[in-house]
Amino acid sequence: MSYYNDVANNCTYGVGTLAHLGFCTPEELQRPVSVAQVNAQLATKVRLTEQIVRRNVRDRELTQAQFDALVSFAYNSGETGSRDTFVAANSGNDRLVASNMALCVYVHPRDTRGRRLPPRRVNGLVNRRREEAAPFAQGAR
Repeated sequence: MSYYNDVANNCTYGVGTLAHLGFCTPEELQRPVSVAQVNAQLATKVRLTEQIVRRNVRDRELTQAQFDALVSFAYNSGETGSRDTFVAANSGNDRLVASNMALCVYVHPRDTRGRRLPPRRVNGLVNRRREEAAPFAQGAR
């Protein structure tokens, strides 16, 4: 339960909550985070992400597994980064949903001056996207 620099060199805490873009300060790296703080932030962000999915996917009924997968994806990719995937889900193109998810496995780290470095493929994201895409790949149309 602490602050740390994630794989993209952004200051993060708890279970992947972005504190801010760029490296953590030495003070942040020393600052503890309580389980209650992590859980409260996680619950808030999940609730907001559920609203984003409901707002963006209105033209088709999702299974619970598909809804959960889109929430997980959008939690990490954001509303803007999930837009094409939402469009595909709205149109019922499950194959395209799964394909779009599978593409989002790169991060753009920044150096100590804040400059973007070349994209880096992250195996953890490959695994996460495979799990998120599964409910759409199973019923792909």
